[in-house]
Amino acid sequence: MASDDKPAAPVWSFCNQGSVTQVLLRNGADIAALEHLDQKLWIALAIPTRGIEFDPRTADLLDADHDGRIRPPDILAAIKWLKSALLDLEELRRGGDTLPLAVIRDPALLAGARRILANLGRTDADSISLADVTDRDRIFANTHFNGDGIITPENTTDAALAQAIRDINSTVGVKTDRSGRPGLDRELLQSFLRQAQQFLAWVARPDQDPAIAPLGVAATAKALDAVRHLKPKLDDYFTRCRLAEFDPQALAALNPDRSAYSALSGQTLYDRAEAIADLPLATINPGQPLDLQNNINPAWSTAARQLLDAALSPLRQQTTLTAADWQSLQDSLAPFAAWRQAKPENTVETLGLD
Repeated sequence: MASDDKPAAPVWSFCNQGSVTQVLLRNGADIAALEHLDQKLWIALAIPTRGIEFDPRTADLLDADHDGRIRPPDILAAIKWLKSALLDLEELRRGGDTLPLAVIRDPALLAGARRILANLGRTDADSISLADVTDRDRIFANTHFNGDGIITPENTTDAALAQAIRDINSTVGVKTDRSGRPGLDRELLQSFLRQAQQFLAWVARPDQDPAIAPLGVAATAKALDAVRHLKPKLDDYFTRCRLAEFDPQALAALNPDRSAYSALSGQTLYDRAEAIADLPLATINPGQPLDLQNNINPAWSTAARQLLDAALSPLRQQTTLTAADWQSLQDSLAPFAAWRQAKPENTVETLGLD
């Protein structure tokens, strides 16, 4: 040390190669002192990160400002970091792809190296290699929290929480974490919660508004299905009645002609035969209520009974139906039909409400 406590200036050695005088980096101390070398003596003040015989990943790390060139400040910044990280820069001259743990100065860097080795099952190792630190899949294969933003069932000892993760995966999809295990990330979790909240809000509507399901959801659904099943035939029946009221002379034409029955007489008949089903729901009788219990077309008698039992009797406490009753019955079920139509698209329903 000089008297002013400043480090003594290094003594540089030079050689001539191809008529060019170059400084010799003889040891780690020369590398550590490179900041004191006059940049007029540097062979190059900028080299590209591509098109040279040099590892491009290392070149990118050296190129701190990412301008595609490695300049003296980039080199000196790297050396400064190496001096803080290693006890001896002589290690740089030894070559190879293995670094002894004993030369690592930085406690955080040393702890990281030991953690990697522990994750790889090599807690007794005294050195770490390039292959060790670049194989991320192996590093994180046995770690619960590996920083990739994906949570797997194995990340928790809570059985209910682990099952919840599996349930979410089964409905909205899977993300694979660094260890290769299936799990979920924030995006999948938010998708699940959004769908679940929308679905549960939709399910709760009938409880909030009794007009939606006056018989309860299950029974109102049966009533609506019964109404929809018989709707084409009932609409046809009451339209024929209105036409007969408009012109009584049309009544005979609106009921099946005798020839229609003559055509049926030569066939083997059964209740649901298409030819029978095509006949009107009942004999057209304008101005009179339709009795759903009697004189209904045999092909539709079961459907009429279902309409009576599931909808008409519970909602209107009657067994006969006028055109006004029919419209009123449909109107009373319209809120339920609209609610069912508004069911949000989701994949979480398969889990069940519980």
